[in-house]
Amino acid sequence: MSTYKIAVFVGSLRAASFNLRLARALEKLVPADFKFDYVSLGDVPLYNQDNENNLPAPAAKLKQQIADAQGILFVSPEHNRSLPAAVKNAIDWGSRPWGQNSWTGKTVGLLGTSPSAAGTALMQQHLRNILAAEGANVLTTPEVFLQYTEGLIDDQYNITNEGTRKFLQGWIDRYVDWVKKFNA
Repeated sequence: MSTYKIAVFVGSLRAASFNLRLARALEKLVPADFKFDYVSLGDVPLYNQDNENNLPAPAAKLKQQIADAQGILFVSPEHNRSLPAAVKNAIDWGSRPWGQNSWTGKTVGLLGTSPSAAGTALMQQHLRNILAAEGANVLTTPEVFLQYTEGLIDDQYNITNEGTRKFLQGWIDRYVDWVKKFNA
């Protein structure tokens, strides 16, 4: 395969999102044959089963981005010790209608950052459980519990702490291998 398209789901809708900064920094660490395709979550309406056979355009686009991707990457904060509503909503739309689950067999990596010392540990645990039920192939190790500190990622999306950059490079390298394994 010449190019691997990665559908990127950033769980924070905030313009100055730490997790969007992290996703942009990770994008700089992947090999040239990996291309990030950012999925917009802010305009996807709340899941409503009444609409699943006539998908709203943003939900249809989300499903198409999943279908077109060789890998999925969730970069998300933790909200109330779980995943953000926007992420859960995206999973719900992607799993429907019955028999058209877009997540089945997809290769997934997940991580996130927050000012908390625990990073996004509980969000990741909950998201792994949900994605396992949907039939996704979720990378389990290494886990990333990244505490966001001011200046960790500069305005050009470079990771300023060398130890953190090396750790995240190792994680990205493992994710790249994971995607290639399931798309051989």
